[in-house]
Amino acid sequence: MNVYPDDLFASLANPTRLRCLLLLLSHEELCVCELTHVIGAAQPNISRHLAQLREAQLVVDRREGQWVYYRLNPALPAWVPQLLHTAAEGACGLDPYAHDQAVLAKMPNRPDAPRCA
Repeated sequence: MNVYPDDLFASLANPTRLRCLLLLLSHEELCVCELTHVIGAAQPNISRHLAQLREAQLVVDRREGQWVYYRLNPALPAWVPQLLHTAAEGACGLDPYAHDQAVLAKMPNRPDAPRCA
């Protein structure tokens, strides 16, 4: 799989997409409802950004009933997750990135419990 740096950096340049990627980096997979809850954007907005990340082959998705779960593409070249880890380390104490992790940790009705809406 080839990931071109200009495509990757174009994806990272959008705050919503960057927040989604950094959240996915630290979690095996997340439901769209979790990302919507954490980022505080409308579901269509989050879904549009996730579709762009999927088109760029940075994430993959799976359906489970009416829910769609996303995770980083396991076929990414090693340099992409390394770059994301470096970005996550640099952003870990900065808002909104640090706040995102805290909000997700406190989210009620996460998908492993009774299903989210």
